Amino acid sequence: MLDLLASPEVLMSLLTLTFLEIVLGIDNVIFVALMASRLPEAQQGKARTLGLGLALIFRVIMLFGLVWIAHLEAPLFTVLDHEVSWRDLILIGGGLFLLGKGTLEIHHSVEGEEEHHEGRVAATFGMVVTQIVAIDIVFSLDSVITAVGMTDHLPVMIAAVTIAMAIMLWASSSVAEFIARHPTTKMLALSFLLLIGVALVADGIGFHIPRGYLYFAIAFSLFVEVLNILAKKARRAGKSD
Repeated sequence: MLDLLASPEVLMSLLTLTFLEIVLGIDNVIFVALMASRLPEAQQGKARTLGLGLALIFRVIMLFGLVWIAHLEAPLFTVLDHEVSWRDLILIGGGLFLLGKGTLEIHHSVEGEEEHHEGRVAATFGMVVTQIVAIDIVFSLDSVITAVGMTDHLPVMIAAVTIAMAIMLWASSSVAEFIARHPTTKMLALSFLLLIGVALVADGIGFHIPRGYLYFAIAFSLFVEVLNILAKKARRAGKSD
């Protein structure tokens, strides 16, 4: 690996691929933070770490299975002149899951949180970790395919994915803390899940939505929400004077 990094071309591909992996993981960070927030505070960090750790293992396995990844794009059948592959089915399934999960979470937030009983904590923890790993596999399809297209060196791919996952783990903690401090941002984050779910389903049926549009919408919404939070703090400060 050190010999590879001695090459300026390989080093540049590592930096570029790491950056792309981080950008492609923005939606995953939001999902991880929201899913972990359903657990007791003492278990949230453990769920994020375990879920993303297992997800990293699956991503590395997918990188080793490059031939298998290539076969995922092979057409299985045709619907209305659109060739449907395993990749399409996975994207559609993941998108529908996000749409359903986002809708349920919005319902719980508006109608009232469910009571958490002592006997349900372990099962809930396992369910959250499973959901984090499952949806990361859906999100990782694009990132793994991007890694394969960016470089021919498997160690570079693995290094980029690992660095990006470590940054995602750190970011998920920061995002979770921000959501906990400002409950209104949870509804905004859930709306992002619905947006991403629609994009995944669209990709699966052959209508690609450039991710730049989604990231702009997310960034602009967050900017407006930050202004709302700052304005609220200013009003509180004015009343206390």
